Amino acid sequence: MSFQPDKGGRIKESARATIQLPAAETASHSSNIDTSSHDPYKAAREALDKNGFVVLSASLFPSFDLEALRTAASRMTKAARSGSWPYIRTLPKQFPPWPQDPSHGIWGVQHLLHPSNPDHLVFAKSYFDPELLKYVAVLIGCDEDDLTMELYNMLVRPDKDFSLRWHRDDIAATATAQEELERLQKPAFHAQWNLALYDDSSLVLIPGTHKRARTDAERNADPYEAHLPGQITVKLKAGEVAFYNNNILHRGVYDSTKERMTLHGSIGTRAAGEERARNVLQHGVGEWAEKWDVNEFEPQMRERARKMRESLVELGKSSGDVGFFSKDE
Repeated sequence: MSFQPDKGGRIKESARATIQLPAAETASHSSNIDTSSHDPYKAAREALDKNGFVVLSASLFPSFDLEALRTAASRMTKAARSGSWPYIRTLPKQFPPWPQDPSHGIWGVQHLLHPSNPDHLVFAKSYFDPELLKYVAVLIGCDEDDLTMELYNMLVRPDKDFSLRWHRDDIAATATAQEELERLQKPAFHAQWNLALYDDSSLVLIPGTHKRARTDAERNADPYEAHLPGQITVKLKAGEVAFYNNNILHRGVYDSTKERMTLHGSIGTRAAGEERARNVLQHGVGEWAEKWDVNEFEPQMRERARKMRESLVELGKSSGDVGFFSKDE
C-alpha cells in the first residue's frame, strides 16, 4: 500500500472520462496500520480521526479468503454485465437510483448479501468477519452488540473510463461552509470501507477535509478537477482494507483497462437512530433484509448477522420513505 500525493495529469476530452495519470513520488503516511503496530485497533482509530482515512494491512485479516471472494465476485460481475443481476450501478450516474439496464456499462454491483445471490454466504463471511467487526466497533466507538447491518456492494472495472466528481457522501455540494461544519461536527455513527480483491488505486481524497469546510479553491473548482491541493491517491494491494470517513472530500477515478473488484461496505450503530436512514435505505436494502435467512450460517456468525439485520429492519420501519441524496444529477 502507498499514498501518492498527486501533481496533476493530462486532461482527456471529457472531464467525466478523465483518468488521472499523475507523475508523483510515493510518500509515507501515518495511516498505514499492520501487525507491527503495538495496538492496531487504537492506531487505526487515531489515524481515522486525524486523517479521515486509514489503511489496514491484509495481515490483520487472516480469515479473509481472497480466492473464494474473487471467484464469487467474478460470477457476480459477469451476471451484472449480462443483465441477469438487476442490482447495478450504471454509467454515467454517480448516485442512486440507478437504471437497471447495463447496456451503457456498469461500475458497481449492489446487494452482495441479497438472498437470491447464490454466493451471498461467501460475501457474508467477510462482512461479518469477527476481526473486521472488532475494527468497525472501535472506529465507530461502540460495543459490538450495538452494530447495525447496512450495505455491502462491489465497485468494478467500468466498461469505459469513468470518474466521480468531488463530493462528500452526506453533504450536498451546495452546502455553505457553516452547513458543512455543522454536519462534520456530528458523530459519523458508522464505518465505511473498501476491501480490494485486486490492487486498486481508484480512491482519491484530501486528508483532513473530514474536519473542515471546503476552501475557496475546493468550492470553486470544477467538479471533475484532476488535481486539488493536498489530494492523494490511495493505492491498495489485494487484501488491504481502507476505512474512510464518508464525508471526507473524495472522488473515484476508474480505469476501464484495469481489473477492479473492490468490496464496498458499511456498518452502523443503533445510536445513529435515523441519522443513517437515507444514506443506507436509499440503496434499497430494506426491500429484502427482513426476508434474509441467516440460518445456514455457522452458529457464531448466525447470531451476529441476526442481531445486526434486526437493527436494520427496525431502522427501515421507523424511517419510512427516506428519498434519495441526489436523485437528479
